[in-house]
Amino acid sequence: MAKEIWKPGNMLYPLPVVMVSLADRNGKNNIITIAWAGTVCTSPPMVSISVRPERYSYSILKETGEFVVNLTTRELVRAADYCGVKSGRDVDKFGELGLTPLQASGVSAPLIGESPVNIECRVKEIIPLGSHDLFLAQVEAVHADDRYMDENRRFCLEKAEPVVYSHGAYLACGEQLGTFGYSIRKKPGNGRKCKRT
Repeated sequence: MAKEIWKPGNMLYPLPVVMVSLADRNGKNNIITIAWAGTVCTSPPMVSISVRPERYSYSILKETGEFVVNLTTRELVRAADYCGVKSGRDVDKFGELGLTPLQASGVSAPLIGESPVNIECRVKEIIPLGSHDLFLAQVEAVHADDRYMDENRRFCLEKAEPVVYSHGAYLACGEQLGTFGYSIRKKPGNGRKCKRT
C-alpha cells in the first residue's frame, strides 16, 4: 500500500459543523460557522472553538466571553454555509435566514431555535495559536429539542440528520455502525436503536 507524504496540515476530518451564536454588548446578534470546535473535558464540561482574529465575531467573543454552540443538520446546512461566508458586519444573519433567536438560560448569546442542540458556553481562557486563537469555554447549559427523544427519553441526534465538514464539503452522517464498547460485547448488535418518526 503506497502512501504520499504531504506537508504538515490539518487533516483531522471529518469535523462537526457548528453555528456559533453570540451577541455584542449592545444586544446585536450574530452567527459564525466554525469547523474547528470540539470537546476538551468532561468534568467540568468544556469545549473549544478556534477563530481567526480578523473575523467580525472575534472581538465580540473577546469582549463578552459568551457564546452558544448550535449543532447543524441537513436542514440547516445552507444556513451554516451562509454564516461562514457572509460577515455580520454587513448582514443580519438571523433575519436574512429566517432563524429564530431564543433566549439562553445563563449567557447573553442567543440560541438558534432550529438547531437540535444548543450548548451555552462561557470563555475561561483565550490561547493565541497563530492563524487562529482558541477559545476554551465551560459549558453552562445544554438545550436539547424533545422532537429527537425516543420512547425511553434518550436523545437520538441521528434523527435530526447532523452534518459534518471534510475538505471543503458538507457531508450527511450515515448509519450507526456500533455503539461504544460493542467490539467486546458477547452478543453483537446490542446497540440502542432510535426509531425514526
